[in-house]
Formats: sequence, C-alpha cells, structure tokens
Amino acid sequence: MERTLSAFKDRKVASDRQIISLNGTDQGKNLNNDRKVELGKKVTLLRGISIIVGTIIGAGIFISPKGILKQTGSVGMSMIFWIVCGVLSLFGALSYAELGTCIKKSGGHYTYLLESFGHQMAFVRLWADLIAIRPAAMAVISLAFGQYILEPLFMPCTIPPMAVKLATAIGITSVMYLNSMSVTWTARIQILLTLSKLLAITTIIVLGMYQLFKGQTQNFENAFELTNFKLSGMPLAFYSGMYAYAGWFNLNYVTEEVDNPEKTVPLAISISMVIVTSCYVLTNIAYYTVMSAEELLASEAVAVTFSEKLLGNFSIAVPVFVALSCFGSMNGSLFSLSRMFYVASREGHLPEVLSMIHIRRHTPLAAVIILYPMTILQLFVGDIYSLLNFMSCLRWLFIGVVVLGLLYLRYTKPELPRPFKVPIFIPVVFCFACFFMVFLSLYSDPINTGIGFAISFTGIPAYYIFIYFNNRPKWLQKSLGMSLPKLQNIMMLIIKMLFVLVLFF
Repeated sequence: MERTLSAFKDRKVASDRQIISLNGTDQGKNLNNDRKVELGKKVTLLRGISIIVGTIIGAGIFISPKGILKQTGSVGMSMIFWIVCGVLSLFGALSYAELGTCIKKSGGHYTYLLESFGHQMAFVRLWADLIAIRPAAMAVISLAFGQYILEPLFMPCTIPPMAVKLATAIGITSVMYLNSMSVTWTARIQILLTLSKLLAITTIIVLGMYQLFKGQTQNFENAFELTNFKLSGMPLAFYSGMYAYAGWFNLNYVTEEVDNPEKTVPLAISISMVIVTSCYVLTNIAYYTVMSAEELLASEAVAVTFSEKLLGNFSIAVPVFVALSCFGSMNGSLFSLSRMFYVASREGHLPEVLSMIHIRRHTPLAAVIILYPMTILQLFVGDIYSLLNFMSCLRWLFIGVVVLGLLYLRYTKPELPRPFKVPIFIPVVFCFACFFMVFLSLYSDPINTGIGFAISFTGIPAYYIFIYFNNRPKWLQKSLGMSLPKLQNIMMLIIKMLFVLVLFF
C-alpha cells in the first residue's frame, strides 16, 4: 500500500481525478487531507427494500408468469406453488439475514463461502459469476429492456433485432455510468424505479380485484381440477417459482454500506419478501379474472394482453413500465455485484485495481465496469439463453452450499455474535430444496447441466494458476505494481467514454 501511495505522489496526480486502492481495511487515504476513502453507509431501510424488491421484480411477472401453471396444470395449484415458493424464498432470505448480521462484510455468496469453506470454494463461485453467469444474466434482462422500450415506437410492426441490441447497449451503458458516478443517485433512482414497477403492479391488482368483485370468477371454477396434474411436474414448478423470486440475496452484497445492518438487513429482507410474495400472488389472481388458463399460457406478454382487454389504448403504457422494471433490475443487480468484485479484489482473488475507490465519488469504479465488456460481447455474439440454461442449476447449488455454511458455522464457531438468528429448521428446509432442484436438473437435462458444471469448475485450475501458486517472477510483480497509476488513468478514460456515449444517445 505504501508503495502504491508513493507512486501516486511521485506522479502528482490531481486529487480530483484519483482512485485510491483500499485493499480491504482503513488504509486508503485522501492524499491531500488524509481523509479515509471508503464506501459510505448510505443504504437505509428504504433503499435496502428498493434494492431487493427492485431486483426481484423484473420482466417476468409482466411478460410470462406461466412456468408454474404449465407444470401444475390448474389455476388453484399454481397459486399454491406461488405462495410456497415465496415462503421457501423467505426461508433462504432469512438464512442470509443471519449470515449478513454475523459476517458484516459485503460480497454476499462469495464472502460467506470464503468464511465457511475457504478460498478455493469462494474463488470457484466468483469465477463462474465473472466469466459467464453474471454477464449473461445482465444481457438477458437488458435485452428485455431494449425490446420493451422500443415497442411503443414500432407498434404494431416487428422491432428490428439490431435496433433492440443497440437500445440494450445504451441501457447497459447508462446503468454502468450511473453506478460509477454516485452511490446516492444510484440508490435514489432505484427507489424511483421500484415505486414505478409497484405502481404498475398495483394498477393490475386493483383492476383485477374490481373485476373479481363484479363477479368475474368463471376462470376460478374447478380451480383445483387435477386432470392435468403430474407429480413429475412439481419439481419443475418449484424451479420456475424459485427463479421468479431470485434476487432476495442482493442486499447481502452491500452489507458494509448498510446503515445499522443488525436491524436493517433482517427488516429489509422480511418486508421485501412479504411485498414481493403478495404482489406475485395478487397479480396472478388479477390475470385470471380476465384470462383463462389456456389464454394465459398462449400469451407472449400477459400484462399486455390483460391491459388490452381492460384499458384499450392505454395499454401502450405497459411496455414502458416493463422497460422501467427491467432497468431497475439492471441497476440493482449491478450495484450489488460490483461490491462482490470489490471485496474479492481486497481478498486477493481479483486484480488490485478492482479494490480502488474514486476519491471524490466514493464508488468502486473499476469493480462497476468490469462486467461491461463481457456483457456487451455476449449481447452481440453470445448464445445467452443457452448459457443461462447451463448455469441455472449452479446458482441453486452454490446458494444451497452457502446456507449449508450457516449450519457449519453454527457448529464450528458457536461464539460468533449472531444479532439475528433463525430457527434451525429454516436453513435445513431451504438447503434440501436447493439440492433437490440441482438433482432434478442433473436428472432432467444432464447434458446442459454437465456443461454448466464444466464451465464453472474451470475455476479450480484457474485458482491454482492465479491464486495458489503465487511465485511469479519479480519482474512481473514489479511491472504489475508500476501499472496501477496507468490503470487508474484508464478507469477515468473509460468512465469519460461512457459519459460521452450516454450523452450521444
């Protein structure tokens, strides 16, 4: 650290253009007044709720909430599965709340695996996230944004695929720039976007309840008809439901920035899961007041079909709300994920430049933009949906291992302070559910699942090459150290380019 700061001083870089390396503790200082450069505690309860709710609720509930219905075969059973998946997700969220209050580090999955099972397991998860899972997931939700932000301009014509990709690239660039510039404005915009999607969902719910009170209950008759129900479809229904609720763990990525985390983290998680579960269940009920199960399964965008039947010309507003919902998911995901890369850099698992913080803006600028090139690359040339199929089971495998780590820590470190502690059956039930879904994936789609495991486990040789065997030549270590100021300037150049792109478009 001293060598790095000395190099910065020798070059007399202006303080308003610097990014200072923290390397994990309180060592980063402003070169002019010795003020600590660190990520501030700017995530309040409201902002925490907006991160979780805004990330969970993306495009799915508006576009195609039919995965559960398809597997259960009846309206009544699908509603039960929506509730059960919400409760199961709450179990996972509460388990993460305990981890977040006893391990007060940012980084989410990565940090908890590091504390529970060591460096290699944490690095494998980090590697899979960095090279495939997160860029692909970001590209998919961004494509939905590009599709729906352009739809009002092209209706009723088909949108050219290249136009969608260009709009998507603009959306990704805007999110990257916003997260690089200000934590406060990122959080404020996240609150606004969360409120906008909740407004859209509330509108759907109110209209649906009005239809219900008018007596539009014909689609609920024989709701529990089990003629099309198959026991083999139950696990797949759970898989679809749990995917729809994914995102409850995002606040754990930014624990160090949460104000009073012992109280805020559990409260934000609990409130968010109640809000999301209520919204999902009531929205599905609203859909069934105007659409039969067959119509819902046939619809490409359920919310659009719903609004066309009840709102007529006003239904053009629905794609805009869907786009805003997607943008909120992009913003919340990037805000959270950048902290994981920042923490991994502090731990020595990623290049040191990723633990640098902008001296004035107090944002982990390098950690924010690391996903940008991979996301853009996959957007234009990658088979994103296939990659997500490969990686879906790995998400639940690692989440299950994280919660298993909670049980392991209770045994190995009983003295660890636990301001919030969940009953033991909650993590046990959730672990069983996660591993069951992974087993199901191996059974139902062994080829794609196997490819996903193969991609992920390339992290094992990468760990030994880049982390474990650290006897690099001295000339290489020296050159890496000398390159930090250059990397600093490159980061500033990239953020200026992002600014120009946002203004241009």
